[in-house]
Amino acid sequence: MRTLRADLHVHSCHSLRSGNLQFLKSRDCYSRPADVYRVAKARGMDLVTITDHDSIGGCLEYLDHNPDSKDFFISEEVSCKLPQGNVDVHLGVYGMDERLHRELQPLRRDVYEVTARLREAGVFFTLNHLLFFYRRQLPLDAYLRLLDEVPGLEARNGTMLPAHNALVEQVASRWAGASRFAMVGGSDAHTLRRIARTWTEAPLVPGVEDGDEIAGFLTSLRNCRSRPAGVHGGTASVAGDAYGVVARYCASLVGAGPCDLRALPRAGCLAFSLATLPAQFLPLAITAVVKQREAREVRRAGEELSSWLDRPAEAIEPAATQA
Repeated sequence: MRTLRADLHVHSCHSLRSGNLQFLKSRDCYSRPADVYRVAKARGMDLVTITDHDSIGGCLEYLDHNPDSKDFFISEEVSCKLPQGNVDVHLGVYGMDERLHRELQPLRRDVYEVTARLREAGVFFTLNHLLFFYRRQLPLDAYLRLLDEVPGLEARNGTMLPAHNALVEQVASRWAGASRFAMVGGSDAHTLRRIARTWTEAPLVPGVEDGDEIAGFLTSLRNCRSRPAGVHGGTASVAGDAYGVVARYCASLVGAGPCDLRALPRAGCLAFSLATLPAQFLPLAITAVVKQREAREVRRAGEELSSWLDRPAEAIEPAATQA
């Protein structure tokens, strides 16, 4: 049976606003959709998608120029809030359409409203980078009840530490005493250099319409037949993306790429960028601190879940009742 590969977490220039450089009006990524597709295919991906933050603009741009594409499908990374503790939650949504995208936007203040709508729509979705936003805003067992709302978990994210990805995979395989979760992987690339270095493999199930590889692939995901593969992340990979975005942002200020500023604000941002060149060690320093915090949170969560994870799979109950 043929196995298909796709990087299920990758961004384009339609991820419009950076969480770190909002005051400079920097985008989160400057990769053109056509370049995302080209690099993904060159690195062995059978299927391609783009998961921009709360936007399907990158997907629509690619399809506008390639309307007959048989190996590209629309996806999105939907940013939500967990009301208890006001925790950020990111969901990867795959094989969606413009109508569903519009319907999700007013629901994002409550992740439970989003997941209810996604289940109603019958699309496949995942909870991404499980512990990335978790800062003990609420007890771990209460937070992990999110797992009852999703059919899949991102078990390998190309920016997350190996220990983080390993813990997610352990939780995914044991949450209900069996492998009820689909496990996927994606690079979470914000530049072209890491696209398709982390991916998802799934068999093309028989019985789908001839030539419809996308439908067969998504069916395998829904049936929990996927496997994450490729590299993990760390300080170097995340910092590399950060410097890549900074470089593309500076290039955009002089006309080499999309810029969201008028002439006068653009000149001010360019002057600021030049003045802060001596401080360009900061992205690396900030990334190192973020990764240390991630390692600490993963270690604490692993310790809290250790008695549950160490039990035989057939003997355990969902972790939310054990933690």
